[in-house]
Amino acid sequence: MSTHAKRERLLLADLLETHGPEAPTLCEGWTARDLAAHVVVRERRSDAAGGLLIKQLAPRLERVQGEFAAKPYDELVQLIRTGPPRLSPFALKQVDEAANTVEFFIHAEDVRRAQPDWSPRELDPVFEDALWRRLETAARMYGRKSPVGLVLRRPDGQTAVAKRGAPVVTAVGAPSELLLFVSGRQEHADVELDGDKDAVARLHQAGLGL
Repeated sequence: MSTHAKRERLLLADLLETHGPEAPTLCEGWTARDLAAHVVVRERRSDAAGGLLIKQLAPRLERVQGEFAAKPYDELVQLIRTGPPRLSPFALKQVDEAANTVEFFIHAEDVRRAQPDWSPRELDPVFEDALWRRLETAARMYGRKSPVGLVLRRPDGQTAVAKRGAPVVTAVGAPSELLLFVSGRQEHADVELDGDKDAVARLHQAGLGL
C-alpha cells in the first residue's frame, strides 16, 4: 500500500521534472535544481545533512549540496523518485512516513505555488488528518519564532497552540494550509487570520519555520 510520503515523493519528482531545473520555488534563492539537490543530500548524505540542524556543519552541507546541484538534473529527479539506498534509515517505511510526509508535501507545494497559475489542491480527509497530527505534535517548534501569540485552528474547531503570548492571532484553515503558513510560506498559504491588525502584520513578516 502506498504511503502519504511515497505519494508526495512521486508528486514532487513529477513537478520538478515538468517545470525544469531553472523553475522558481518558494525557498528563497533556490531554483528547482537547488531544491532537488537538497532533497537528495538529505536522504543520501547523512555526513553532510547534519548541517541542516548544526550550524558548525553548514559549510560542509553547502559544499556537498553544490556538488549534487552540479549533477545532471534528470539524475537528481530520478534519485528522488526512486528513493534512498536500501541501507538508509529513510528506506524503512515507518521512518519514511514519519520523516518525509511533511517534507515532501511542503516541497511539492514550494514548486507548485511558485508558478503563476497555482491553486490549492484538494487533499483527501485522511491525508489532512495525518498532516494535522504532525502539526499538532510540532506546533510549538513551528511557532517558536512567532513575534505574537499564535493559535492554529481547523475549520472543525480543533486547535493547537503554536506560541503562547499576547496579543494573540488565530490562524484558521485546513491542516495543509496551516502547515505551510507556520513553515514560513505565509504569503502562499490559504488561511484566515483573526487578531489585532498590527499583530497580524507582524506575523506575516516573521520568519516562521523550524
